[in-house]
Amino acid sequence: MPFLLDKYAQLWDYPPAKLNKEATYSCVIVLGGFSSEKADSTGMFNGASDRFIQGLKLHATGQASHILITSGNGALDPDGFSEGDWVQTQLKQFNLPDSSVLIENKSRNTIENAVFTKKLLLARHLAPPYLLVTSAFHMRRSQLIFKKAGLETVPYTCNYIAGFGKFTVYSFWPSTETFNNWGAYNKELIGYVVAWLRKF
Repeated sequence: MPFLLDKYAQLWDYPPAKLNKEATYSCVIVLGGFSSEKADSTGMFNGASDRFIQGLKLHATGQASHILITSGNGALDPDGFSEGDWVQTQLKQFNLPDSSVLIENKSRNTIENAVFTKKLLLARHLAPPYLLVTSAFHMRRSQLIFKKAGLETVPYTCNYIAGFGKFTVYSFWPSTETFNNWGAYNKELIGYVVAWLRKF
């Protein structure tokens, strides 16, 4: 039921970031998974698109001088589609300077996000700490992985899927949406344990 999921989410999710509005970070790192491939091999934004919105906003408002999108294709049988490449076409519509955009288009999972992102940041000589944008349920695992990869990041959570609403009579009513969201949190818990045990 939603009530139990919300209570769990409040313990697991990172709280909203409180950034120093006077500070400027060298880069905001946006983890992919906020777009999906269509049948014609182009992309479309999905339910996690708040990651893109918040990352773009942090760059546009001057909180970060660069924006880095990290995502390739995480499918078990990947074709030629790369989320990073497709998102780059979307960013061009906002007329961002090419010099402020970094695209990592090969990673298949969060561990590769961190490893490949680190190489890009070092190549561009961008100094830490970096803002890290991803969904609230995914941030705990992402922070662990990026820290183990040697990257100092400031968590900027978004795309909350549980733990944020008011309690009503429907909070105790079973729903398929709640069942699906439990799946996302269970996956994160397992992924966190695997990442904690893994050596980089």
